[in-house]
Amino acid sequence: MRKLKTEELGRVGIDDFKKQDKLPITVILDNVRSMHNIGSIFRTSDGFAIEKIYLCGITAQPPHREIEKTALGATQSIEWVYSADISEIILELKAAQYTVIAIEQAHNSLMLNDFQPKTSEKYALIFGNEVNGVSDEAMKLIDTCIEIPQFGTKHSFNIVVSAGIVLWDFFAKLKLRL
Repeated sequence: MRKLKTEELGRVGIDDFKKQDKLPITVILDNVRSMHNIGSIFRTSDGFAIEKIYLCGITAQPPHREIEKTALGATQSIEWVYSADISEIILELKAAQYTVIAIEQAHNSLMLNDFQPKTSEKYALIFGNEVNGVSDEAMKLIDTCIEIPQFGTKHSFNIVVSAGIVLWDFFAKLKLRL
C-alpha cells in the first residue's frame, strides 16, 4: 500500500469545479466566531461540492489570513455571500423553495440518522455559534431541526465536526443512496 500523490488524486480545477453539478445544499453560518472554523467549513463544503455558503452576523468573511489557514483556497471555489441579517437570507432561501434546517439540539428535533433528504429538494443547513448555537431569530424561521445523536459526556460537537458529519450524511444519502 502506498499513499497517492496529489497529482494522482484527479481533482478538478477551480473553473471546472464551478461548472460541475453541486450537491443541492447551501450552508448558512450563523454568528460563527472562529475564523479557523469558518475556513474549515469552506474546505469541507468544497469536498462535498455544495452550492454556496452564507456568512451571517458576526461571521468573518474572506479574504482573511486566519480563514485561509484552514480553507486552503476553498474560499475561491465555493460561492459565498455575506449578510448581516440571517432572517433575510432564510426568507430568500425559503422563497427559492429551499427546505431550511437548523443543526441544533431542540425540542422535537429529528435525529440525523432518521432524516431522509429527497433528491427533488434543495436544502439550506444552518450551523450556529460555537457557544450559543443557532440563534433564536433563525430558529423561529426554520422548516425543521436536525440533531446529531451523541452518546458521550459532552453536550455538543465542534461546529466543524458537526458540518462534516451532516454534509457527509446528506452526500451519502443523496449521491451514494446509503
